[in-house]
Amino acid sequence: MSRLRRGWWWLVLLLLVGVLAWVFVGGGHVAPSSPAQRDADTAALHDPAIIARGEYLATAGDCAACHTARDGQRYAGGRALATPFGDVPAPNITPDPETGIGQWSFDDFWRALHDGRGRHGQLLYPVFSYTSFTKVTRDDALAIFAYLKSLPAVHRPNSEPGLDFPYNVRKSLLAWRALYFKPGVFQPDPAKSPEWNRGAYLVQGLGHCNECHTTRDSLGGIEQDRHLTGGQIPAMNWYAPDLSTQAGGGLAGWSAPDIVDLLKTGQSSKGAAFGPMADVVRLSTQHMTDADLQSIAVYLQSLPPRAPAVAAAPFKRAASHEQGGKLYAQRCADCHGDNGQGVAGIYPPLDGNTSVTEPTGINATRSVLLGGFAPVTAGNPQPYSMPPFAQQLSDEDVAAVVSYIRQSWSNQAGAVQAADVSTYRHTPID
Repeated sequence: MSRLRRGWWWLVLLLLVGVLAWVFVGGGHVAPSSPAQRDADTAALHDPAIIARGEYLATAGDCAACHTARDGQRYAGGRALATPFGDVPAPNITPDPETGIGQWSFDDFWRALHDGRGRHGQLLYPVFSYTSFTKVTRDDALAIFAYLKSLPAVHRPNSEPGLDFPYNVRKSLLAWRALYFKPGVFQPDPAKSPEWNRGAYLVQGLGHCNECHTTRDSLGGIEQDRHLTGGQIPAMNWYAPDLSTQAGGGLAGWSAPDIVDLLKTGQSSKGAAFGPMADVVRLSTQHMTDADLQSIAVYLQSLPPRAPAVAAAPFKRAASHEQGGKLYAQRCADCHGDNGQGVAGIYPPLDGNTSVTEPTGINATRSVLLGGFAPVTAGNPQPYSMPPFAQQLSDEDVAAVVSYIRQSWSNQAGAVQAADVSTYRHTPID
């Protein structure tokens, strides 16, 4: 909340700039297709091969995750997407003519995906990841649109965003977009291999990995010079790790098979998918082709080494280390091992696990509170899980055992405080 207060005057200034930009620049638009192109687009909407490709691409983009409410009909919208500025419900994108996209043309859909504008030119809130989707090619966008148009129409009215002033003034988004949004389709790098370019396209565009795995500032903008360097997911209290496999990276030491295994099955020799990433694997990446997953791994392995963190005070174990060790021996060692080594393919290792040693301690704390549940996938249909300890351990106990894990064996991360555990204990799960 303090970050929002510090950004208040910036927001007022952005609001004024946005209104001026609207007055003097106008709404802007993507150029409409030619009549011949529109005829070709219309024909493509009924092509079974294009529809099938669109289903695959929509799955790779994890579209259903946001556009499906809990226990709701697929793609019918209604899920409230939490942000630090208020909740924004995802819209119905089934072809219902009144509440969905039944009256949308492909030009309308392309404008939304590529330029972040609705059917009537209104600015869309960037909780819809058009800052990444702008990189999607026109042909892929057309295939996705064809698939969505092929779905059964669901009549489900959309809800208004629950944003307070000044965040609910759409015209102020013009200034936000000037700071954080650069529209443009992905351009392959001719100096790189086709496999690398495919991985870059999926990670930067359709997969929109940057939306979670990069730090955001107080205005909700992504720090572009920190591409995939990890960050706390706003309003969710999970930490999405740095994705570099090089020295200093969050996946340092991960091989391409490790990455592919995690994305395909939710489990690898280095760790397991949990929290929001478990849903990504379950709904999206497990359904991707091995070739696409390998391309993603190739791209992630090309990310640069990370600069060493600024030297902090000498490492010092928490005062609760002995207490944490006793709790670990009682509650954790049977599965994760006396030395945090885990059991290959069953229980993830804790020693050297970057999800354990990430900067905030959020992931390990919430896993102890909520339990650890790897996704059910075709490659791992009966994953082992960890029970939740929220009802059995106090805030002080959780802080002690998490601090012990973060400060034992080769791990040298900061201690976790009981007050932080209390905060995460009361964070909504969804």
